[in-house]
Amino acid sequence: MKSLVVTLVGVVLATWMSLGRWLFGIGGDLTWWYVPAIGLTYAVLSWWIGHRMAITQRRGRRTGRAVWVALILSWVCAIGFGFTVPDRVGDELISIVSLAAGSAFSTEMSIALCNPLGIVSFTLAFIALGFAIANGRDPRPEEDELFDTDSGEGSGMVPHPLA
Repeated sequence: MKSLVVTLVGVVLATWMSLGRWLFGIGGDLTWWYVPAIGLTYAVLSWWIGHRMAITQRRGRRTGRAVWVALILSWVCAIGFGFTVPDRVGDELISIVSLAAGSAFSTEMSIALCNPLGIVSFTLAFIALGFAIANGRDPRPEEDELFDTDSGEGSGMVPHPLA
């Protein structure tokens, strides 16, 4: 169930990041670049995270706190990105923030903020994916388990790496 929520939130945020400006009437021709490059990529990444969380749950393990922290921070950055990403309307770039503020300075500031927010959002989503993959893995065997003497072979000691 949690994996489904993660996937749905990811798809909604991918739509917000690539098409959210249209809700405010400032959609433009840059949307054709944002949908495949940002929206589709973030949606697939969110689906992959949800899939790995479902695998973790099927294996009877718990999704760790690190996955949730990275995901929530990624979502916050994705929301900020949606507010600050510009689109070309006519011959000028306008974002939701600059539309609300109405100044050229706010347009420049929103453009300056959208790139770091997008990069951090994707980076945190990839980090969440890495943690989700790690949560679903089988635990590594201890060294003692690898070299048990139950098979009757050897002395049970680890061989010297240079021998």
